[in-house]
Amino acid sequence: MTQTAHQLTVSAKEAICEALNQSVAETVVVTMLAQNFHWNVKGMAFGPLHDMFQKIYEDHFAAQDDLAERIKALGGHAEGQLARMLKRSKVAEHDGHASAEDMIETMAKAQDTLAATLAGTAAIAEQHGDLLTQDLVIGRGQTHEKFAWLLRAHLG
Repeated sequence: MTQTAHQLTVSAKEAICEALNQSVAETVVVTMLAQNFHWNVKGMAFGPLHDMFQKIYEDHFAAQDDLAERIKALGGHAEGQLARMLKRSKVAEHDGHASAEDMIETMAKAQDTLAATLAGTAAIAEQHGDLLTQDLVIGRGQTHEKFAWLLRAHLG
């Protein structure tokens, strides 16, 4: 049965918010990863990669807000501590010392990880009849899969 945020049970809201906080944490880490690579990429593909990494971090920055605001709409607490996000995230920080190819591979894998996390969040939302959250995170997952494809296209 489809339900709005107001109609969901407390336990449903808690489960969905927990999954959304995981999605926010990984989005924050991947946002910084993209910005780090944007600052530090070099080589023959500097121009297009510099631009692509910027598109990624700008997209992800807006997504953080969309995901966190959905948590708030569900009555949850949007976690905002970077240390907790880093600990929670399945994507690790990077020091930015890497070849352009390694940056592409690292970022593509990060996009895949984030897409998988969002797919898991969608499944939890669906289980509880929260189609609005499900729609939000499915759209985000598709965006991350597209970024992964665009990145890998640079490698041939």
